[in-house]
Amino acid sequence: MTAERNLVRLARDWIAQDPDTWTRAELEAAVADAERGTPSALADLHDRFDTRLEFGTAGLRGAIGAGPNRMNRVLVSQTAAGFAAWLLSRESSPSVVIGYDGRTNSRVFAIDTAEIMAGAGVRAILLPRLLPTPVLAFAVRQLEVSAGVMVTASHNPAADNGYKVYVGGADGGAQIVAPADAEIAERIYAIAAGSRATDLPRSSDFETASEEVVDEYVRVTASLAGAVPAPISFVYTAMHGVGWHTARRVFVDAGFGEPISVREQQEPDAAFPTVAFPNPEEHGALDLAMATATTAGAELIIANDPDADRLAVAIPADGGWRRLSGNEVGSLLGWRAAERLATAGADGTLACSLVSSPALREIAREYRLDFAETLTGFKWISRAGGLAFGYEEALGYLVDPDKVRDKDGISAAVDFLTLVSELKAAGKTVEDHLLEFAEKFGAFASAQISVRVTDLAEVPRIMTKLRDAPLREIGSIRVDRVEDFASGFGSFPASDILRFWTTDGARVIVRPSGTEPKVKVYIDSSSTEGTGPRRQAAAQAVVDELDAGIRAILA
Repeated sequence: MTAERNLVRLARDWIAQDPDTWTRAELEAAVADAERGTPSALADLHDRFDTRLEFGTAGLRGAIGAGPNRMNRVLVSQTAAGFAAWLLSRESSPSVVIGYDGRTNSRVFAIDTAEIMAGAGVRAILLPRLLPTPVLAFAVRQLEVSAGVMVTASHNPAADNGYKVYVGGADGGAQIVAPADAEIAERIYAIAAGSRATDLPRSSDFETASEEVVDEYVRVTASLAGAVPAPISFVYTAMHGVGWHTARRVFVDAGFGEPISVREQQEPDAAFPTVAFPNPEEHGALDLAMATATTAGAELIIANDPDADRLAVAIPADGGWRRLSGNEVGSLLGWRAAERLATAGADGTLACSLVSSPALREIAREYRLDFAETLTGFKWISRAGGLAFGYEEALGYLVDPDKVRDKDGISAAVDFLTLVSELKAAGKTVEDHLLEFAEKFGAFASAQISVRVTDLAEVPRIMTKLRDAPLREIGSIRVDRVEDFASGFGSFPASDILRFWTTDGARVIVRPSGTEPKVKVYIDSSSTEGTGPRRQAAAQAVVDELDAGIRAILA
């Protein structure tokens, strides 16, 4: 009973400092049920108060609700105050630019952050309206500020929101990495332990950025296209997010003309009513875009996720549509980047995450460029020395590192649209170009499996099982060796990653997701034997066998 009384006391203390009417009422109802001894209410309070959303290199992300294990105004205020304290420990007059998307409470959290920052003595600049994450990342560099905050949960489920942090100066506007995350977290925890959110100093003396920063982002991004040799009819979907108005301006200014919009998904809607998950990788997420493209007779589908930092592409195939994988798009854009460097007689680095296709390494080798393989996440990719192009298979691409140091789904769309225009002018299709890729570099096939869990404890159990009983075969294919990153591997720091290499050179990588309750599996194979079509078929056959085998193992 003492533990239960203490739990209720923590909840009541939270209610006393919560400025949000909805989350306060939600928690008051839970407390009332808990005091009546309702087991489910006690379990709910334990879930809210036994742990806290952990601030890490991905910032914060979680379901909206009351308590330290949810996204809410108390937690955001504590986070903003802790981040402000960290910035003030680094420089005497720090500054921060703050952006937000169209999710529930995004603007509220952004204003809370601006007021807390200003109250702490940090110059705070709020972007003029809800905008894509790449605009915020661009603004960090463009405004030459110390840091940036983007309130977004990107492609997470509708119930979630998040808090992403960037650092300017020597970090160039990239997302934070260790040890900054731990240092900021320590400041946040000190604030949470020593002050109520209602007592934190606030000020309305923050700035609102002019539209000029958006105009400049549009200008620079549109300029990537250069000449557009052939017109393209293409469909665009913002996936109920904030991409439409900015992306449309970019496409028009770049010379591609008006995109055909998926009207049902054009404007921000925090409920994401037409998709199960607002992630263009998910099955069915592009159904409306494909239906729109079929009706319009379009040649291409371009999709951004809700905060527009990711890009999905679909092309005509067998009377319907096929979404290209992130590795296919990344390989084609990487090839373009290598060609640009070769034309300019310049050096540069091509970089991708270790779970992305080995194809980019082969492109770099062919063009005698530097290649960097990093841990997952653009916070690592964007820090590659001499970066000219970076990507990760989860639909993230960086085609213009001088402009922004994070993935950018709008500029990547411009680069891909330019490629399609050039191919059309030459009488070719994207499928033709993929075949040319296979003939020049070899064929690379990939697949991804997501094992979603409801109990987060199941994730480490899956990883432990694979470590305790290392795989000797996956399907009918023998495993040659296993690389465990738990204690660090090569130049990589300790990470919860397992990499299995087969005797024929294919690989399977298993790791927990960094933002969602699931285990992710990445499968890659390649072939350089025979013609382009034979290479493609051979690589795909190995991937199919490994896919079926690992599914059976994890079932």
